[in-house]
Amino acid sequence: MSFNRNIIELMGEEQSIDSPELLVREDAFVMNDDMKIELIENHFTEIMRVLGLNLNDDSLRGTPHRVAKMYVKEIFGGLNPANKPDATLFENKYQYNEMLLEKDITLYSFCEHHFLPIIGKVQVAYFPNGKVIGLSKINRLVQYYASRPQVQERLTEQIADGLKEALQTNDIAVMIDAEHLCVRSRGIKDTHSSTHTASYSGKFKDEKLQMKFIALTNNCK
Repeated sequence: MSFNRNIIELMGEEQSIDSPELLVREDAFVMNDDMKIELIENHFTEIMRVLGLNLNDDSLRGTPHRVAKMYVKEIFGGLNPANKPDATLFENKYQYNEMLLEKDITLYSFCEHHFLPIIGKVQVAYFPNGKVIGLSKINRLVQYYASRPQVQERLTEQIADGLKEALQTNDIAVMIDAEHLCVRSRGIKDTHSSTHTASYSGKFKDEKLQMKFIALTNNCK
């Protein structure tokens, strides 16, 4: 238990960094991943005990560690800027200057209000500005910003801003259609609704181009 107390003392008072990318405390990265996993594991063990679960059961014994490792290494890995993917750009040798669309990128994120999943699809389009990006890098950038507690509105803008930085252009369109399990599995329990958000900048401020982008996302197979 002294390990936990030392960590808490090291963390100190909660202070927020108000940046356009993410909202974390100033001491967010004082602890390394192993320390975070151990602390979360201990706390999640207590949560399970309070719920009355039998932690001696073979099926539950390793759950606190699995959850802690999943939180730090997987579903919330996007909180750490060190995990931001490199954006490899290539010369636009073919002088392609039309819209480039990456369609139906799988989205998994977590609602910051209830820590329940957000599941959906992301559509991304851009006009090359002398260089193009490897297609898988777009997917990785989406996954990076999704891998943190989120609200869909912020996530949409973060993806757009990240693409502007990576592609060195403002001609970016991002659209997300997602289902929120905090709506579907609790509270109102509406199993049919989804949430739609979009961000348009540069050339995509033109409504005709927005309509073309939307039409392509609906029609391309």
